Amino acid sequence: MGKILCYIYEDMADFEISVLLHRLRNMGGKEICSISETLDPVTAQSGLIYMPERTISDITSLDMVEALIIPGGPINNQQNTVCPLARAIVDEGKLLAAICFAPQFAGRAGILAQYHYTTSCSEEKIRQLGCEDPFDRGNYVEKRVVVDRNLITAQGYAFVDFAVEVCRYLNILKKKEQEYEWFGRIKEIG
Repeated sequence: MGKILCYIYEDMADFEISVLLHRLRNMGGKEICSISETLDPVTAQSGLIYMPERTISDITSLDMVEALIIPGGPINNQQNTVCPLARAIVDEGKLLAAICFAPQFAGRAGILAQYHYTTSCSEEKIRQLGCEDPFDRGNYVEKRVVVDRNLITAQGYAFVDFAVEVCRYLNILKKKEQEYEWFGRIKEIG
């Protein structure tokens, strides 16, 4: 069983991954390792302060890594340190899971040119920000969650759906009943 890397950075939307990380660790028995550019504290949008366990440059082998999870956060085209790691994760067939604006890192890593994805960051938002668009809009899909091979992306408001899909991918959900039990979904009739 490998580690789940979680990229943490300034102004990340920590609420978008809290359900997922809880389920991975407490229900799936996965080891979560927070990574960032430095070991300095990171302040999330919630105001909580997170301490990275390792730097991105410390990750020299992906042998014991199952996935990289990236929460949403502000568009920052200069924030590229995690992009080579995201590319390596995808190239080795491991899971890259990014929510809300986080697919920006996959975009800058050249991944979105080969995968379908979704994001909460519209072209209009990019125009408002006056920055370079990191997204390959030709592969954009207007859905809550998009699973394309080993890339899972989600709209920011779909954080529970995102958690379900990542848990499915990592074989934590063994039965449909677990999905209802763990994520509070209403059981379908029929």
